Amino acid sequence: MSSESIEQKLAKAMAELEATEAAVARAEGELAHAESTVRSADRAVEVTVSAQGDLRALTFLDDKYRTMPAGQLSASVLEAVQEARARMARHVMATFEPFTKANPEAPEITGFDVDWNKIFGPGVLEGPKGGRRRGAGRLRDEISEDPED
Repeated sequence: MSSESIEQKLAKAMAELEATEAAVARAEGELAHAESTVRSADRAVEVTVSAQGDLRALTFLDDKYRTMPAGQLSASVLEAVQEARARMARHVMATFEPFTKANPEAPEITGFDVDWNKIFGPGVLEGPKGGRRRGAGRLRDEISEDPED
């Protein structure tokens, strides 16, 4: 049995909770000004997104856009926006990752569970472009059937 009284344990847990709340506030403050800037693979466009994934800037580089077909230009814009959002989402996840783990100093306070797939979509967890196949970001219909019992 522990020599700490319930009041001491409660005071310790409250101090840990306050420290965690302060750390979360610092993380939120950092992310309030965070941005991710990405160039498309063809280097025709550059985009900047906020931590919430909002498009902050779109720059057409080297006048390449003037000779590109509309479909190719829009694909370049979408590619850059998707990659910038994925990078920013991974940054957000890394920033909040420490809060998802139990605190060894106060095991009573467990980390919180976050469904990152639900928040950002499954593509974020795949990492940088290497894990994705060409065209994976395109809209498509998909039929999923439940297995027969």
